[in-house]
Amino acid sequence: MRDPENAAKGACGVFPAQDYRIEGPRAEHPERWPGWSSAGTSFAGPLCLKEKAMRRIATVFLLMCALLPSGLGATAWAQGEHSGHQAPAQAVQAESPEQGAEEMPPTIEIPPEKRQLIGVRTAQVTRESLVRTIRTVGRIEYDERRLATVNTKFGGWIEKLHVDYTGRFVRKGELMAEIYSPELLATQQEFLNLLRWSEARKREGSPWAESLGRDAQAILQAARERLRLWDMTEGQIQELERTGKPLRTIKILSPVSGYVLQKMAVLGMRVMPGEKLFDLADLSTVWILAEVYEYELPFVRVGMPARVSLSYLPETEFSSKIDYIYPTLSPETRTAKVRLSLPNPKGSLKPQMFSNVELKVDLGPMLLVPSEAVIDTGTRQIVYVDRGEGLFEPREVKLGIRTQEMAEVLAGLRQGERVAASAAFLIDSEAQLKGVAPLGGHKH
Repeated sequence: MRDPENAAKGACGVFPAQDYRIEGPRAEHPERWPGWSSAGTSFAGPLCLKEKAMRRIATVFLLMCALLPSGLGATAWAQGEHSGHQAPAQAVQAESPEQGAEEMPPTIEIPPEKRQLIGVRTAQVTRESLVRTIRTVGRIEYDERRLATVNTKFGGWIEKLHVDYTGRFVRKGELMAEIYSPELLATQQEFLNLLRWSEARKREGSPWAESLGRDAQAILQAARERLRLWDMTEGQIQELERTGKPLRTIKILSPVSGYVLQKMAVLGMRVMPGEKLFDLADLSTVWILAEVYEYELPFVRVGMPARVSLSYLPETEFSSKIDYIYPTLSPETRTAKVRLSLPNPKGSLKPQMFSNVELKVDLGPMLLVPSEAVIDTGTRQIVYVDRGEGLFEPREVKLGIRTQEMAEVLAGLRQGERVAASAAFLIDSEAQLKGVAPLGGHKH
């Protein structure tokens, strides 16, 4: 017979509850087999639990079968990404089997939308001529070779002063002052006496007149030379010979054409031998002294062309070249002076004016990258090489000469490779967050 309780329990399973006759140990010890009885016991309790477990296993199996394609796709995608990151290194290993043990170069992926967002721009590594531009400030100075001073080699007093203010322009040979000198007056009188004695010896008819005439001429020549050494001009000496009267005052003439920079002469003052009366400067040519930093000195040489401009003459630009490089360095500014010469026919260039000086140095062909593509950590220089498909490889390079726009590459890159020329710091930040560093480590 069917047990009503077991029949109710059997209703929870797939199979209906049925009566079974149990013999053996189960009949002898029914307490060990809950849910069973020796007479007409149905397979109700244990069968219901096992059937539920089988249903759950079947449900999980069906779900796994339904999700199996997407799971395989995700796995394949992950493997593809991994193989894509390592493709450059595998290509290098395929080219050089003997380098199989080397470490594969790391890369960082920047998706196209992210590249556009941060403004990544790449540039090609090229070999071309590098022109370095040195810009500095110059100061206009007097041409020291065209400076002159006016003084006397005798003592006396200024009786007339014809150049009486500073800044006046004087021409060469122009009268500047007249000086009375008792010493020079006595020398003139001595010269005139020797001149008369020499002429008297010529008129004598004595046998020794010829010998005395030669001696008189020698003495007269010595007196004439003494007047020249005291800065009397040849015209003044000829006037002295023609008139036979000594000149009370000696005329002081300008030795050059130029401007009076300093005037120490005052009317009536006493003048001592060698005392300075005037300082003159010829401004037909001026100097420009420009300062160049010590790290730029290796590129500067004598004869290098230069361009000079002034802020107050914007429409005018002057061409010049370096005449001289001074041998000393300023300890305060760590700069050396270079000298340029400029003609100044109109006088528009005035001493102590400031000017802008531009020097261009052609350094010849070399391997170049944009300067903004290089991340300088202080101890290393890093660039990010575009490997294609959004992958960038951090690579350490060795740089040479650097300008504001370009940098010379000595090692680490080849001609034709492309590097990140903008937003390199953003790429580097992303690489640091993801732990991507160039081979050998990247220490900021």
